[in-house]
Amino acid sequence: LLALSFSITYFVYALAYWWGAKQVRNGSYSELDFFIVLPALLFSAQSAGQIFSLSPEMSRAGIAARNVFGLHDQQPTIVDGNTKQSELSPNSENFVSTLTEKTDASLGGWIEFKDVSLCYPSKPQHPALQNVNISIKPGEFIALVGPSGAGKSTIVSLLQRFYDPTTGSVQLDGQDIREVAVSQHRSRLGLVPQEPDLFPGSISYNIGLGAAPGQSVTQADIEEICAKCGIHDFIMSLPEGYSTECGTNGSKLSGGQKQRVAVARALIRSPEVLLLDEYTSALDAHSEQQIKEAVDGASMGRTTIVVAHRLSTVQHADRIFVFDNGRILEVGSHAELVAQGGLYASMVKAQTLA
Repeated sequence: LLALSFSITYFVYALAYWWGAKQVRNGSYSELDFFIVLPALLFSAQSAGQIFSLSPEMSRAGIAARNVFGLHDQQPTIVDGNTKQSELSPNSENFVSTLTEKTDASLGGWIEFKDVSLCYPSKPQHPALQNVNISIKPGEFIALVGPSGAGKSTIVSLLQRFYDPTTGSVQLDGQDIREVAVSQHRSRLGLVPQEPDLFPGSISYNIGLGAAPGQSVTQADIEEICAKCGIHDFIMSLPEGYSTECGTNGSKLSGGQKQRVAVARALIRSPEVLLLDEYTSALDAHSEQQIKEAVDGASMGRTTIVVAHRLSTVQHADRIFVFDNGRILEVGSHAELVAQGGLYASMVKAQTLA
């Protein structure tokens, strides 16, 4: 295409001079006619060459446009229970009443997985979870551990309703989460991921982004929640305090500092359930200890679920669920599981030796 874009101009030049000279010699055109038409042809040839040079970009733009419109036309598979999709538009008259109707009860964070199995759409023959049963009391600190791909993070995805179980049900305070408006259900959850996304702006701005829809957050609220999870002093030690710029994707903060900001952001909505997904896997030992202290403060009085690779962060958990191949193999406290000498004990030994 690049060679064609350069050569087409000269092909048109040659054709124009040959055809024009022939017409002048035959008396069909005058010399004036020839020089009127020639510049138009030459400019057209240059434009055609430029268009051909842009063909790869035009092709990529077409593919991108088809992808965007394809996503726009897709119907979401995760919808609110007993409600038509058209009724869930923020502009719908039923939107606010639907949320209020399903969330009047006082909620405490009692979580139950009842015979839950899940197959991802891309791998229908390979279940990610198989007949999982979990009951978590309000205020419990629960850890999910196991090898990579065992199904730990899938539990967190189901709780957030990124997927619905293939069979079984997930309940929060006795109600199937499929019967609750998605936005309202997620407003009761706080998530700290492995790699938090921070945005250009101050620490206060990034923490405020964790507010639930319709929630008004003041600077006093932000400082109060930071004090509760033990990071207020750390923020005040920074040169500009809460006005310190985070940079694009938190580039101006260290990994441990980013995670502590993410903990505060997850707590600003006062969630009943705190989800921590591999939140220390990329940190050094010093940063891990700082984050652990922040989480200890954050987990007080709320149900906390930790997906962990480093077992040192979950030794104090009320119960530890050990997953393997989508099933729960062992359940118990750290001491109980070590005494059993099973998979968890071997994982502890491996990390101790490492």
